[in-house]
Amino acid sequence: MKPENITITDWDLLQKKYPDHLNEIVAKLKEHYPVQYLIGDVEFLNTTINVDERVLIPRFETELLVEKIIEKIKIMNLDKPSILDLGTGSGCISIALKKNIDCEVTGVDISANAITLAKQNALLNDTKIEFKVADMVTFDYAGFNVIVSNPPYVSEKEPVGPETKYEPQNALFAQNQGLYFYEKIIEKISKLTSKPRLVAFEIGMTQKTAVESFAQKYLDDYNLYIEKDLMNRDRYVFLTFE
Repeated sequence: MKPENITITDWDLLQKKYPDHLNEIVAKLKEHYPVQYLIGDVEFLNTTINVDERVLIPRFETELLVEKIIEKIKIMNLDKPSILDLGTGSGCISIALKKNIDCEVTGVDISANAITLAKQNALLNDTKIEFKVADMVTFDYAGFNVIVSNPPYVSEKEPVGPETKYEPQNALFAQNQGLYFYEKIIEKISKLTSKPRLVAFEIGMTQKTAVESFAQKYLDDYNLYIEKDLMNRDRYVFLTFE
């Protein structure tokens, strides 16, 4: 009965959670309904994050982003940094950062439903984080040492997997070939009197050149680094300011 595209581990979890409804579960899986939503949670960098249709499912690429941010904060000797997580969704980035380093974290998302779940996830992981319902483009960035964002970056014309139709579309797609939020965030950072020490983005694998051009257009006196994901694709942009 186990669908071919479902791992044995996930199937075992589904059998335990839905012992009397497996036929219904298999039917949903055949419609490409995300197994993570059916299980109800995912492991994310030694945290447990509850997920449902209110939030985007955390990806492995984002887990690596958090690992890289933690490494850079340590290398830069940032003492108890104040971190702003733009477009926090489930809260996975905020919670994993708070769990792994001594920091203060604020997570913002335009979706009140997402923020409700993020707050529940913070409690689940025994972390104290300030979550706010706000537009990441208009939120005040002043006073933060680190700004991180995994914003919506899929172009509205880009083909996506069938399972993504169940995820919140405003957490996936962005205008301007998926580049809208990168430009807005970088432009807003450029206007800060005191810049953050570190800015970190997850990007689409073809968006490196465009994001570099936004930095060149709006910023002065910065360093920019592009790093790859586990599939050797350009996936992360890091901006540092002295």
